[in-house]
Amino acid sequence: MLNIHNLSISFQGEYLFEDITFKLGNGDRVGLIGKNGAGKSTMLKILSNELEPDSGQIAADKALKIGFLKQDIDFVFGRTVLEEAYQAFTEIKEIEAKMEAINTQLAERTDYESEGYNQLMIDINDLQHQYEIIGGYNYQGNTEKILQGLGFKREDFNSLTDTFSGGWRMRIELAKLLLQNNDILLLDEPTNHLDIESIIWLESFLKNYPGAVVIVSHDKMFLDNVTNRTIEISLGRIYDYPKPYSKYLVLREEIREQQLASQKNQQKQIEHTEKLIEKFRAKASKATMAQSLIKKLDKIERIEVDEDDNSVMTLNFPVSVTPGKVVVEASAISKNYGDNHVLKHIDLLIERDSKTAFVGQNGQGKSTLAKIIVGEIKYDGNLKLGHNVQIGYFAQNQAEYLDGNKTVLDTMIDAANESNRSKVRDILGSFLFRGDEVEKYVKVLSGGERNRLALAKLMLQPFNVLIMDEPTNHLDIKSKNVLKEALKRFEGTLILVSHDRDFLQGLTNIVYEFKDRKIKEYLGDIDYYLEERQVANLREVEKRTITKDIPKEKKNHSYQEQKKLKSLNNKLSNVESKISELEKDIKADDVELEINYDATVADKAFFDKYQAKKQKLKQLMEDWEAIQYELEALS
Repeated sequence: MLNIHNLSISFQGEYLFEDITFKLGNGDRVGLIGKNGAGKSTMLKILSNELEPDSGQIAADKALKIGFLKQDIDFVFGRTVLEEAYQAFTEIKEIEAKMEAINTQLAERTDYESEGYNQLMIDINDLQHQYEIIGGYNYQGNTEKILQGLGFKREDFNSLTDTFSGGWRMRIELAKLLLQNNDILLLDEPTNHLDIESIIWLESFLKNYPGAVVIVSHDKMFLDNVTNRTIEISLGRIYDYPKPYSKYLVLREEIREQQLASQKNQQKQIEHTEKLIEKFRAKASKATMAQSLIKKLDKIERIEVDEDDNSVMTLNFPVSVTPGKVVVEASAISKNYGDNHVLKHIDLLIERDSKTAFVGQNGQGKSTLAKIIVGEIKYDGNLKLGHNVQIGYFAQNQAEYLDGNKTVLDTMIDAANESNRSKVRDILGSFLFRGDEVEKYVKVLSGGERNRLALAKLMLQPFNVLIMDEPTNHLDIKSKNVLKEALKRFEGTLILVSHDRDFLQGLTNIVYEFKDRKIKEYLGDIDYYLEERQVANLREVEKRTITKDIPKEKKNHSYQEQKKLKSLNNKLSNVESKISELEKDIKADDVELEINYDATVADKAFFDKYQAKKQKLKQLMEDWEAIQYELEALS
């Protein structure tokens, strides 16, 4: 479908990546990963023909259609949600315009027997046939279905896009791409502006997508649920394996360990050969042997170990002063934007050192309440901050407030005061802006680098209450982990607005769900909240596999039933043991395939055994299901 051969691109004399080669085919769902600034978004721009590489070729099938969801989009204002979404159907809209023009002529003309009138009838018939073939009679229903899947309600369809936030406009752009029947979808951070339910819907859609999908995302769970292949850009080269993200990490580490072991053994052989050369070189009778060993040594292909870019930012959030016991006390808080009532009579009490998560669908008021607490917007009701409260606030679009025409260093110096201006370079260094990188202009930074700069800027102010609205947007996975660990160590009060399930786990002990202009408190972490929602018949929505233990009426089994139960449990244990052993064997074969691909491809016996193992595993899984079914029926 798409062949990329020896692709290279450089910026300011340094290669982002060099001589990269890979293919994309139908059914490929690729997670394109790497650190901020590694070149992921650049790769998508090259694949979409938006950017020319320095060298290399891209060969594509004829009439290949590529859809590209960028991080930053431009909107034409004045259209409704439906009108904007309908822009996906360029050909359909063109035919509609032609049909409308012909129908107008047919209504106005009276020369029914003329050749011109007859030609119009032929033309309208041809257009109607073409219109039907390309889905003209179905596109409106499909559009409404996808918009609803992405969180829009029917009452939103005729509202102007001007009235929606950037996140919701991004959803419309995503809907347009999903409606276009592209052969390849390029998605740059598609989950950044989606709530959990919309992410689950998108996961389901992409799993069944027949073409190829390339996704840049830092949501580990999303990548694991959707992708079947991972391409990592690291230090100018790529690592390409047919595994989703988490399995890729395990496999790459195993391969790296094998490389290290092989390199170590090879080095021992080289050292032994070098000793022999030195020994033989001193004797005239052994000179020929020494020369032979030298030639042999020169021919050895040195084993290289994959380099890994382990540089990460270092982050700690110091508490300025100790505040009073009650940090935020709010009563009867209401907020509306025109006719849109977001919050209604909200009561909230945040105590010192509490760790709180705000969750819920987009548009339910999470960010609005955060902005009310920091005094950024007006509201109705009463809100009081406690004694000595100093708030540090990281807004969802924090990076947008940065001036693109300033350098990284100037951005920090302008935000610093006399007491911390001397620490600016140290702070930037801890956020991976080192050496000449501090002279980069903000406008050339990637989304993740801008977020890192916004976090660095936050460190210049004192705070004991930290409010962060979607802080992980655009951050690479290593940076997200560093931020998470820093927040775990933070000894102040934390309020997190996030849809990132993996990031929230272990960070908070109170969850507020925002829904229908109200908030509901859950006294537990995010897993507890999801379990409680599961009880409320949302297991399918959240795709949770863990179910709560529901007390069942005890059943007294007869002797024969007890005997059968014991037999089935023994069978189940035996099958599970075989499955475990077979999975280990297959995993070892997978590693062998990755390391010695050419040799194993040529080895028919290896492949026959490999396929037989996979078939056997499939049969064992079916046996396991059958036994499990019998056990459940008997229990």
